[in-house]
Order: sequence, then structure tokens, then C-alpha cells
Amino acid sequence: MENVHVLNHPLISHKIAQLRDVATKPAQFRLIISEIARLEAYEALRDQPTHTINVETPLEVTPQEVLDEANICFVPILRAGLSMSDGVSSLLPNAPIGHIGMYRENGTHIAHEYYSRFPDRVTEMSVLLLDPMLATGGSAIDAVRNLRNRGVKDIRFLCIIAAPEGVKRFHEEFPDVPLYIAALDRQLNENDYILPGLGDAGDRVFGTLL
Repeated sequence: MENVHVLNHPLISHKIAQLRDVATKPAQFRLIISEIARLEAYEALRDQPTHTINVETPLEVTPQEVLDEANICFVPILRAGLSMSDGVSSLLPNAPIGHIGMYRENGTHIAHEYYSRFPDRVTEMSVLLLDPMLATGGSAIDAVRNLRNRGVKDIRFLCIIAAPEGVKRFHEEFPDVPLYIAALDRQLNENDYILPGLGDAGDRVFGTLL
């Protein structure tokens, strides 16, 4: 599918193996998600426009292409998306960060928004929407719809693990939104969890497993 990018890379595969491992503790789990998010942002920002500045090296002044960090906004979907923020922010520490809160209703698995906060200029920015899991696609679709309703045009969605069902639904809803996936898994189970997956990313990030 056009605009769906599965980042097949040995380093990412290596780190996802650690994420999937039930023995991986929350601190290490957070670190690995942050590392994978950093690698995904590298790809997602590949076509980002730059402008020229003059840089003084120890030997001479030279023109150099740079990004405008003020025109890039990272938006994690709460709460699990927070785990990806540090990784992407380490690349562009002055880029603003927005937030959007979504939760899935028990039983129906329908996504609901409970919080949102964005920079005033978000409509003029390139937004990288962050969530470790793309299962049914409900939360991601609702988050993109929220941003579109606010007038945001340039949106890229970054996730770590995705199910084919969620990718198909997301792409059908927003074929113009680039989707960056670290690992495309097999399927959803009867409870809409991704298989083989890694369990509930939010619970594993924050150590709230029941």
C-alpha cells in the first residue's frame, strides 16, 4: 500500500525481539521503545524541507542545510505514546510537543478522546503522531481526524507494532497520511490484541500490569 512504510532493518528487528520478550522489565522496555522511535523519526523526516544557514567551522564559513525545529511537532497519543517522545525529541530537542489522550472502551474497543493540547501554530507544522501499537486502528484514526479537524495538513503516523487489520483500516481512511511501522505482525486475536505482539504497551511501559 502506498504511504505504508515497514522499516525492515536488522537493528530494528534486534530491538523488537527484546520488546516482545515477556522478561523485559519496564525500564529497559521504555529505553528500547525510545531507541526504535528515534530510528523511525529518522525515516519519517527524510523529506522534511530544510533551509540554508552559514556555519563557521575552525577553518572557514560554509553553507549548511538545517531543519526548522519550530515547524515540526511531536504528538504522542497518551499514555503509551509518551514512551516514544524521548526518542524523537533527542533528535530535535527544540521541536514542540503536543498531546492527545485516547482510551479504548471495554467491550466495544471504541476509542474516545479525553484530552488534547497542541501548539498554537500546529496547523502550520509537520506533525509526527506517535503510538507504539496500531491494533484496530481506532485510536490512530480518531487522533488523525482530531488533527485534521483543527486544520493540520501534514501528518505522519509512527508506530512500533501494527496488525494488518489496523493498517488496512487506517490506510483506507487516510491514504494520504504516511504510516511508519517497525514491525507488521500477523493478526488480531478475539480481544483485538496484536499477535504475536508484545502485550499491552502502556502497561509494560509504566509497570501497571495486573
